[in-house]
Amino acid sequence: MDLGLTGKRALVLGASRGLGAAIARALAEEGATVVAASRSLDKIAAWTGELSGAAQGRVTPTAVDLFDVASVDRLADEVLAQGGVDILVNNSGGPPPAGAQDAARDLWLKHFEAMAANLIHLTQRLLPAMQQKGWGRIITVTSSGVEQPIPRLALSNGIRSAIVGWSKTLASEVAANGVTVNVVLPGRIATERIAELDNANAARSGQSVEEVAKASIAAIPAGRLGRPEEFADVVTFLASERASYVTGAKIRIDGGATRSI
Repeated sequence: MDLGLTGKRALVLGASRGLGAAIARALAEEGATVVAASRSLDKIAAWTGELSGAAQGRVTPTAVDLFDVASVDRLADEVLAQGGVDILVNNSGGPPPAGAQDAARDLWLKHFEAMAANLIHLTQRLLPAMQQKGWGRIITVTSSGVEQPIPRLALSNGIRSAIVGWSKTLASEVAANGVTVNVVLPGRIATERIAELDNANAARSGQSVEEVAKASIAAIPAGRLGRPEEFADVVTFLASERASYVTGAKIRIDGGATRSI
């Protein structure tokens, strides 16, 4: 199936590792030109070297710090000076574990800025160029916690839920301009982030990391963790020409772990 991505230009945030890296890789392999943005350019260079020869030349590492709005604006200026992008993948790192009763105000403000306010700001800056072209894809990586809150992840559950509401509102505003807006909800995908959370849970509970991981996998109907490339394939489809009638959607990639209908 030709996804119609050849010649499209994409910006992928959080592209140094995990889901962001997998998405950037998949888009580049499908023919898109990818601006891969992160604070860790050396990590982007490492995975870029693993791509096919043609795809390697389609990836440009670019520095951005989502905690710093000036850095976000510099990225927007750079991208717009080169003609903007057709595809924007909003992907931020996750906040530290915390309960709803004890997550401090300064943590809420700090992580809301990086995970919501600055993503929205960047999207608003890049959106007019998409509207002028009459084609665009805005895809935001959230979490299964927006539908089934995850214990001890109050910051993530709350902040990412705000992004879902914003995305749904934006989708209805720009659909007539040929721009789609969707969110993807990863469950337990085998990334460094999941390993970090398992380690934190093990330290808090007194269990071994292996016991924590085994219990988590037992709750997944598919009986395993997802692979980053499986997640990236769904995002790549949403970024494609073929997904032109999919907008305002929340799409789970969680092996059936979310229990709600």
